Amino acid sequence: MCEHCSHCDHSKANKVVEITEEKQSLLSPTLLRLAAAFVLMLGGIFLPIPEIFRIACFVIAYLLSGGGVVFSAIRNIVKGHVFDENFLMTLASAGAFAIGEMGEAVAVMVFYGIGEYLQDFAVARSNRNIATLMDLRSDIARVFRNNQYVEISPEEVEVGERLQVKPGEKIPLDGIVKNGSAWLDTRALTGESRPRRIVPEDEVFSGTISTDGVLEIEVTRTLAESTVTKILDLVRNAAEKKSPSEKFISRFARIYTPIVVLFGALIAVVPPLFGFGGFAEWIHKSLTFLIVSCPCALVLSVPVSFFGGIGGAARRGILVKGGNFLELLPKIGTIVFDKTGTLTQGVFRVAEQHPEPGIKPEELLRLAAIAESQSNHPIAKSVLAEFGGEPEVPISLLEHAGMGIEARSISGTIWAGNRKLMEKLGISGLQNPLGTVVHVALDRKYQGYLLLSDQIKPGVADALNELRREGIERFAMLTGDNTAIAEQIASELKIDLVCSELLPDGKVAELEKLMAEELPGKKTAFAGDGINDAPVLTRADLGIAMGGVGSDAAIEAADMVLMTDDISGIAKAMRVAKKTLLIVRENIVFSLGVKFAVMGLAVFGIASVWFAIFADVGVSVLAVLNALRSLGGKK
Repeated sequence: MCEHCSHCDHSKANKVVEITEEKQSLLSPTLLRLAAAFVLMLGGIFLPIPEIFRIACFVIAYLLSGGGVVFSAIRNIVKGHVFDENFLMTLASAGAFAIGEMGEAVAVMVFYGIGEYLQDFAVARSNRNIATLMDLRSDIARVFRNNQYVEISPEEVEVGERLQVKPGEKIPLDGIVKNGSAWLDTRALTGESRPRRIVPEDEVFSGTISTDGVLEIEVTRTLAESTVTKILDLVRNAAEKKSPSEKFISRFARIYTPIVVLFGALIAVVPPLFGFGGFAEWIHKSLTFLIVSCPCALVLSVPVSFFGGIGGAARRGILVKGGNFLELLPKIGTIVFDKTGTLTQGVFRVAEQHPEPGIKPEELLRLAAIAESQSNHPIAKSVLAEFGGEPEVPISLLEHAGMGIEARSISGTIWAGNRKLMEKLGISGLQNPLGTVVHVALDRKYQGYLLLSDQIKPGVADALNELRREGIERFAMLTGDNTAIAEQIASELKIDLVCSELLPDGKVAELEKLMAEELPGKKTAFAGDGINDAPVLTRADLGIAMGGVGSDAAIEAADMVLMTDDISGIAKAMRVAKKTLLIVRENIVFSLGVKFAVMGLAVFGIASVWFAIFADVGVSVLAVLNALRSLGGKK
C-alpha cells in the first residue's frame, strides 16, 4: 500500500521519527484549508442561497478538504493498491453525492481531514522527546588551523585536529580534553541530570554541553563515526523494526478493508433485490457502513503507542531500537549480567604488587605498563595510572583473547594477563588471591603479579530488587574474572547463577544453556558493557548495553542502550513497556468495539451518516490521545 494509507508499511505513524519542523510547518496551511472548507460547508447547509451557489460551496469545500484523498485513491488504484482508507472515503463521499446528499459528502471529507490533522498533531507530539535527540548535533566546529581558530562544518574536521568549545556550546565531535576543565551537561545524551566534571585527558562525546569552561579537545572520531551520529541512526532505524502487534495490525487492515467493501456492496444491493426497501435507502445505509468501517483509529493508534513508548524511554536515558524490543521486555524471565562495568564500577586500582624474589616492585609495574600501554581496558588504565609516566612503546602487540597481552619490546617479550595465559606459557604453581590479578612474565620467566580491586556499583542491589518486583525470576552472571571474586560478587548481590573465567565464546555457550532452560514464553536478556560482550549481546533474546555513550560495540550489537550506565534503567524500561502494551490492548478493544457496534447500527438504519462521521473521527482522536499516555511519566 502507498504512503498515503495510514495502515501501510510506510504510514505517517511509522514515519514518526521523520516528523520535523518542515513537517510541522505544513500543519498551519492545512488547518486554514480545512477551516475554509468547513465554513463553505456550513454556508451550503444553512444559508438561504440559490441552488447554483449552494452546489458551488459544496464542490469547493469538497475539493479543499478531500482533493488529496481522491487523488491518492486514484493513484493507488493505478498502482494496484485499491483497498485503503482513501478508497473508502472516496467511495462513501461519491456515493453520497450520487444520492443527492451533498452536505454529508462534504462532511465526510471535512471531518476526515480534521481527524487526520489532529492525528498528525498527536503523532508530532508523541515524537517530541525523540526529536530532541535530533538537536544534539552542533552546526559548527571551531577548529585550530593556520595558528588561529576558524569555524567550519563538523563534517570537515579530521581526526587529530584541535577544537575549542566555549561555555554554553555543544561539543561537536568526540575527543580527548587537552586543555581546560568544565562541568559537562550530558542530559540530552544520557538523561543524567547531574553535571559531570571534565579535566584534561578525559574523554568527551558529541552532543554534550560545556556549561562553565573553555575546553580544547583533540578529535578522536569523525562526525560519521561520532557518538551522536550513531545514536541518531539508532533512533531513525527504530521506525523500521515493528513489534508483533504492529505487524498483526498491518495484516489485519489488508484483510479487513476488502471484506468491509464487499459487505458494503452487499448491503446496497441484496436487500432491495429481495424486496426489503428501495435502492436509495440501502445505498444510504451502505455508505454509512463504509464511512464507519475505516480502521483509522486502530491502525494509527497502535504504532503511535509504540513510538510514544520509545519516546517515553528516551526521556529516561534509555534508547530502544524498535517496538519489537519494547514488546519483548515484559516477557523477560532471566537477566544475565557481565560483571566488570555492569555490576561493578570497572574502575580498578592497583592495590598490591607481588614481585618474585629478586624483582623490584617498580620493575614489575614497568613491565606490566609496557604491555598495557596501548589498551583502553579498565584494567590497563589502572596499571598505567599506577605507573604514572609514559611507558616504553612496544615494538608489536598480540592480544590473546580472554587471556591477556603479548608485547615485544627492547626489554624482551612481555606477557601480561590471567592464569590461563601463564599456563599457556608453561608457568604453574601460581598463587590464587581473591581479586583481579595481572600476572607478568618476561621471556617466559615469571616476574610476579599485580592485585587490582574493584567495587560493586552503588545502587546495584536495589536495582536487582526492583527487577525482581517487576517479575524477573532469575539472575545470572557471566564473567572472565577468576572464580573466587566472581562468587564473592554473586553472593553479595544474591545472584542465582555465576560462571567465571570464561572466554568470549564460553559466554555465548553458557548463555545458550540458560536460554534453553527458560520457561515457555519467557525470554533471556543479557546486559553488558558492549565492548567485549558484542557476541553475547547479539545472541541474547534482548541485548542491553551499559554505558552506551562512546561505545561503538554497544550501539551496534545491543537492542537497548542504557545511556547512564545504570542497571536501574532496565526496570524503568520494563514499566514503560508494560504501560505501552496495556495502552495498545485498550486501543484495540476500544476501536474494534465501537467500530463493530456502529457498523451494526448503520446496517439497521439506526446510525446516520453524520453519526458515522463523528464516530469515526471521535474514535480515532480518542485512541491517539490514549496512545500519547505511553509518552508520560517523570524523566
